[in-house]
Amino acid sequence: MAISPNRGAPAWMAPRRFPRGMLPGLALGLALALGMGPAPISAQALDAIVAVVNDDVVVQSELEREIALVIPQLNQRGTAVPPPEQLRKQVLDRLILKHLQQQRAKELGLKVDEATLEEALQGIAGRNGLSLDELKATLEAGGIRFEDFREDTRSQILSSRLQNQEVVRKIQVSEPEVDRFLAREASRLIEREQVRLQHILVALPENPTPEQVKRAEDKARGLVGRLRGGADFAEVAVRESDGRNALEGGDLGWFEMGAVPSLVSDLAYTLAEGEVSEPLRSPSGFHIIRMREIKAAAPEDVTQTRARHILIRTNEIVSDADARQRLLQLRERILNGEDFATLARANSDDTGSALKGGELGWVDPGNTVPEFEEQMNAMAVGATSEPFKSPFGWHILQVEERRQQSANEDILRLKAREALQRRKAEEATEEWLRQLRDEAYVEIRLDQDT
Repeated sequence: MAISPNRGAPAWMAPRRFPRGMLPGLALGLALALGMGPAPISAQALDAIVAVVNDDVVVQSELEREIALVIPQLNQRGTAVPPPEQLRKQVLDRLILKHLQQQRAKELGLKVDEATLEEALQGIAGRNGLSLDELKATLEAGGIRFEDFREDTRSQILSSRLQNQEVVRKIQVSEPEVDRFLAREASRLIEREQVRLQHILVALPENPTPEQVKRAEDKARGLVGRLRGGADFAEVAVRESDGRNALEGGDLGWFEMGAVPSLVSDLAYTLAEGEVSEPLRSPSGFHIIRMREIKAAAPEDVTQTRARHILIRTNEIVSDADARQRLLQLRERILNGEDFATLARANSDDTGSALKGGELGWVDPGNTVPEFEEQMNAMAVGATSEPFKSPFGWHILQVEERRQQSANEDILRLKAREALQRRKAEEATEEWLRQLRDEAYVEIRLDQDT
C-alpha cells in the first residue's frame, strides 16, 4: 500500500510500498538459498473445492501451493511452523481475502501489466544479488514453481494498488495531529547516536522453580505499574533493584547505539525519552528499562526540488504507447513555448496537482516513488523531461528550482506525518478487509475435504 507523506499530496507521490509487500517473496529467496524447501504437495485430490468465495472458488491445489510458499517464509524468520491443521486454516483465510481483493480489483478495472510485473521481479532478484534466471533456478531448486512465485508477486502488487485506491488515498493527517504526535513521541523519530538508560533487575536464582518465576514476574510488573504511575525510577531502583547499579539509581550511563547490550538493543531504538519498558526475561531475572536521555545525530541539510508534472494513467482504453505518445506531443508544445501550467490543467490525470498547473511544491528526498525521484534528480533546473513511467502511469516533469534546506524541524514533522499515516492506514485497511469479508458470501469446505 502506498502512504502519502504530505497532506493533500497525490497518491503517486507516496513511497512505493509494494516492494515491502513482496518481502515475504524476498525472504523466500533467502530461505531457499539457505536450503529451506517447502513442504511436499499432498497427494490428495488437488482439484477439490476447499472454499466458495462469492462466485469464485478456492481449490485444494491452490491451497497447497500457497502453503508451499508460506513455510519457507516462516523458516527464514525463525518462526515455528504451526500444526498442519492450524496452518491450513490460516493460509485458507489469507487466500479468501486474496480472492475477495482480486474480485474487487476486477470490478474497478485494476490490473498489473507484464512490464510492471517484470520490473518487480527484476527488483526482487537484484536485492538478492541474483539475475532473474538465477532467482528462478534458486526457487525451483527449493521446490517452488517460478510461475507460482510470479503470480504471487502479481497478486501482492494488485492488492497494494487496490488498497491504495480504496483506503490509503482517503487518509488525511491534520497539523494538530502532527503537533500532538510530536509532543508525545518526537524522540522516537530522531536518529539516535547515544542513549542513556536506567535499569532495575528483579533477580532469579539459578534453576528457579515456576513459583519463583511467577513471584519475580509479578513483582516486576508491579514495579512497572508504579513507575508508569509517576514513581521516581531512581528511588525505586535504590530500594527494589537487585542490579549492581541499584545504588546509582539504576543508571547504566551512556551507550553508543552499537554498544547497547543485546537484550535491550531494540528498546534503545524505540523507547521515547522517559518511557519505561515492559519486564524483559533473561536467565538472571526480569529487567525493567527506562530511556533517560537521547542524543540525536546532527541533522544534515537536504536538497529540495520544486517541480511540476503532467500524469497520464493507463487503463483498458489508454495503453502505454498511447500515454507516451500523448505526452511526447505535450512536451513538444511546451518546448515550442506553450504554458506548462495550462497544459497540465487540461491534460493531467493527477487531479490534485492539475488544479495547480501541475505544481507539486517543494519535494523532499524520499517523497516520491524511485522512478520519479531518479528522473527529477538527474534533470537540470528549467528542463522538461522525456515521458517516463512510474507505477502510477506516465509522466513528463519540469524542474523549476532547487534549494538546500535544514532537515531539522521539517524532516521531523515529515516523519511524524508518515508515522501517523502508516498507523491510520494499517487500522483503516484492517477495517476495510473485515468489511470486505463480512459483505461476501464465503463457505468453508476445508474440514470435509481434508
